[in-house]
Amino acid sequence: MAAKRKRGALAAGKAKRARRDPSAGEAAPGDGPRDGSIPPQEYSIPPPVSQGKWKNKERVLIFSSRGINFRTRHLMQDLRTLMPHSKADTKMDRKDQLFVINEVCEMKNCNKCIFFEAKKKQDLYMWLSNTPQGPSAKFLVQNVHTLAELKMTGNCLRGSRPLLSFDPIFDREPHYALLKELFIQIFGTPQYHPKSQPFVDHVFTFTVTDERIWFRNYQIIEEDASLVEIGPRFVLNLIKIFQGSFGGPTLYENPHYQSPNMHRRLIRLSVAAKFREKQQVKEVQKIKKKGTKVLVQEDPTEVVFETPAEEKPVEIQLVKPESKPIVKDKKKLRKIQRKKQKKLFRTEG
Repeated sequence: MAAKRKRGALAAGKAKRARRDPSAGEAAPGDGPRDGSIPPQEYSIPPPVSQGKWKNKERVLIFSSRGINFRTRHLMQDLRTLMPHSKADTKMDRKDQLFVINEVCEMKNCNKCIFFEAKKKQDLYMWLSNTPQGPSAKFLVQNVHTLAELKMTGNCLRGSRPLLSFDPIFDREPHYALLKELFIQIFGTPQYHPKSQPFVDHVFTFTVTDERIWFRNYQIIEEDASLVEIGPRFVLNLIKIFQGSFGGPTLYENPHYQSPNMHRRLIRLSVAAKFREKQQVKEVQKIKKKGTKVLVQEDPTEVVFETPAEEKPVEIQLVKPESKPIVKDKKKLRKIQRKKQKKLFRTEG
């Protein structure tokens, strides 16, 4: 009589045979040597690339309001890519007040903020702020070109730290000096940041031309230290600088700033003025055509240039000319001419 097998005995036997099988892959995580010796394969976690301590803990919150277009969204994503110390957040409702951003930055543990505000689905404004104490600056963003749109030949490693290059005018004017310090704290990647690389291979340039700040990003080529543009690129037109974060007393107001609404209004007025001028010219031409013509008085000096023509003798014809017969057929006309010639010959003979 066969002995009864215990429940689970077959499964245990299979499991033991699987452990002894040399063709099996890696052993189970709980299986180890029974004698307590160190396994032959050991895995060690490599140390971090930068051994220094991360002291300057600057964190920048980059987000926008609702109603932005695709180009603004791509520009915002490019800035997040270039700045490893940045954080993202959902879009803010346009009905909310701007001072709510200070609370959002506090929740995200950020002390700097770049906020894109869209109006009328065509105007883009950028806020740079030091939260929550301030100061903050408001700019009108113009001539936006993103990384994907430019298709530049330059390239840089993701997370590398940039050099910041400023125009000499940033050290002369006090409001530009304030903006320079704000740009350094926002766009400069802190040293020994966990997400940053420990070398520099691109440059952020801030140039002042035509009362505007032009932002460019260049790659540093190692062979000859030349610069190749990467992107993105945009132009910042300063509007105001506030003492607080997203508000407060005005420290500086740009006298050269012209709002987009005023610019569009001036363009419409210039087009209307040109059309009005054309209509007035047409009306003047109609009046001239309808008006009576003024006779110009004769100039007595014109007689000097008149030369009298030679008088020809007058010939009076006494005999009535013979009427020519009207013959449509050319053959009949030739016959009549021949008959006349024959008569002439006879009379002469």
